[in-house]
Order: sequence, then structure tokens, then C-alpha cells
Amino acid sequence: MAFLSEAQLETALLKQLAGLGFTCDSDEVIGPDGKQPEREAYDEVVLKARLAAAVARLNPALPPEARADAIRRLTQSELPNLLEENRRIHRLLTEGAAVEYYGEDGVLTGGTVRLIDFEQPANNDWLAVQQFTVIAGHSRRRPDVVVFVNGLPLAVIELKAPGGENATLAGAYNQLQTYKRQIPALFRSNALLVTSDGLSARVGSLSADQERFMPWRTTDGARIEPKGSPEMATLIEGVFEHGRFLDLLRHFTVFGETGGGLIKIIAGYHQFHAVKKAVISTLRASQRAVAEDPAVYGLPSVKDQPPGDHKAGVIWHTQGSGKSLLMAFYAGLLVFDPRMANPTLVVLTDRNDLDDQLFATFAMCKDLLRQTPVQAQDREHLRTLLNRASGGVIFTTIQKFAPATLTPAPLPGGEGRKAR
Repeated sequence: MAFLSEAQLETALLKQLAGLGFTCDSDEVIGPDGKQPEREAYDEVVLKARLAAAVARLNPALPPEARADAIRRLTQSELPNLLEENRRIHRLLTEGAAVEYYGEDGVLTGGTVRLIDFEQPANNDWLAVQQFTVIAGHSRRRPDVVVFVNGLPLAVIELKAPGGENATLAGAYNQLQTYKRQIPALFRSNALLVTSDGLSARVGSLSADQERFMPWRTTDGARIEPKGSPEMATLIEGVFEHGRFLDLLRHFTVFGETGGGLIKIIAGYHQFHAVKKAVISTLRASQRAVAEDPAVYGLPSVKDQPPGDHKAGVIWHTQGSGKSLLMAFYAGLLVFDPRMANPTLVVLTDRNDLDDQLFATFAMCKDLLRQTPVQAQDREHLRTLLNRASGGVIFTTIQKFAPATLTPAPLPGGEGRKAR
């Protein structure tokens, strides 16, 4: 069986990325020793001219010193731990950089510098670089493909040619771990990592172990590619289409503290597409509408449901599919969507252990929720929490909605019986 070489795999990958709207180039051209250099030295990993141009384009109303301050905070390392630094930069990318500057009237003014245009992906600078060489100390490394957005390295793709020595997903994963140790600067702004052996392909976060590098088996969420089919082309289109890539970065990435320390989690393809569809259905169901015939609730598809019926639907899960995280991603998108007008979310379970489990997951995702969830301790606490016009993520068991006492039931002999 004839296999493609690693160079041929890179060429095929770059061709696909070009079809998705990326400019593709080689470090032989834009590297420090190239014909059109975009870096002054091999220890630099940010394409500064592209970053400065993007920040100026996205923030025309802000003065140059404010934009320069945001770029400085983005490019200068502040935390010694790579994952902590990655979380800091993730917040800057997704929330913008808060800055202060003196206006024309001499008054100190606050503002936010946008670093990425999430609403209009085409306004960003999309670039894929082949064989991007980085030198740090005595280490010289050359990842196969690095994906840049507005001059920032947001993804690293490591390929292994089928049939070669160590040409496995494990070999590609181990190579990425070597890069992280030896050239950590390349990963300060990293959004995701990809490994492929030309046939199989996996995507994972900066902290993921090899088991957490997962396939991405759909491009649009409608057709799921069967197991055993070539995976790389589906993953690249499914993840790197500009809108989906920015959604993954903004709405489907969380950092959380665990017993083993800080971790970074990226949604799987089933979580990503299920949440997107659930939000669409929720927006439809929450619209105000006149009462309708209850018979319509027997229709088989949510597409046939009328607006404002207050029935968003059900997502069926399998064991181990990440239900808790899916619900947190869903809640985060609902809170973020202005059409929901700052909703109050009540997470209702029927067991204390399940309530605790879900609450722990949502508490880990408080950055995504843009607020800290609250767990009701008893009926009075729940009543207090629900006494609000809007907003809040509230956890409770269904038992707390029961009345404190029940109406006594008659017993033989005319005596009353207390309810427990």
C-alpha cells in the first residue's frame, strides 16, 4: 500500500486550509532568514506586524498608546506556569484587554481593546505557516504547521507520515509534549493542538493527556463520518472553519482547578453541535407567542414546533459523554446571548449527589458563565435566590420545591396524621 510522505501530508493540509480562507506560507519565506521575513529572530513566535495591524483595524477609535499597551500585555509573559499564562491570555483574547488612556480632553478614560473580531471572522488575519522554526536556548524545533490568527499562534498541528518509524498518533502527541517543554513560548496563546498520522486525527487542549485527544467526526453536525474513514480532512474542516474555530475558542473552552491542578478543556464535536442546536431551539421556544393547540406537542421534530411554546427539547446522552460539561457550555451560551436578556437558569435534579456533581462542574466554568453559580441550601434559601428579576445560575433539588408540611390525611378514628 502506498503512503503519502510527511511533506505530501503537509501540502494536502495547507491546500485544505487555503480552501477554508487561510493564507498559507512557509517559514523559509517569512522566517528571519526568508525572502519576506516577518520575524527578527527565531526566538520570536508572534508576528508583530500582523498583530499591530489587526489591533489597529479592530480598534480605530482608541489611541495608539492604548493599543500598544494591550499588545504589550499580550506579548510579554507575566506568569511562570505555562497553563496559567495560557489562561491569562485566553481571557485577553475572549474578553479584550482593559486599558486606560487620556482622551483629547485630558481626562483619564477606560476602554477595551479587541484582539479578535468574533462577530465577523473575516475581519481577522488568518495564516498557516509550514515548518515554523523556533529556537529557545539550545533547543531548535520545527512544528509541521502553526496556525496564526492576527499574528498570534493559536494552533499547532503535528503530522506523522503513515508507514514511517514512530508514525503514530502517540508519536505525534509525544512530539507536541517535547515542543511544550523546549519551546513553551509558542504555546502561550495556544487554543488547541492537533495530531494526525495521515489517516487518523485527534484534537486536544494544552493540558490534555493522550486519551483526551479526541476525533472530530463531523463538519456541520448533520452528518457523522463512520468510524474507520479517513479523519484528518473532516477534523480540519470541522474545527478550522473560521466561525467554528472562534466559537471553540470563545464559548467551548474552560479552565478548571482539579485535585491534580489546573486543566484546560475543549468541547468535543458532539457537545459543540448539540449545544449550538439546543440554543437555537431554546431561543425559538422562549419567544412570546399566543397560546396554541396542545396537539402540536405530538409532532416528531422540534423544527415543526411553533415559537414561544416553552419546550426547547431534549438531548439524549450516553454514559461518559460529558453531560455535565455540555450543560455548562449550553448555560454559558444562553447567558451570553443578548436575545435571552440575562436569563435566570435553574438547574434542577432529584438527588443531592447529582446536584453536588453538576454544581462542581458549573463552578469550575464560572468564567464561561460570567458569574458564580449558587447552590440552594434549603427552601428558604431557594425562595430568596429566586426572588430576582433576572440573572443568576441556581442549583437545587426538586424536593426543595415541596411544601414544608403536607395537609394531614384522615386516619381511622378521626385522628389526623402528620406528613413527613
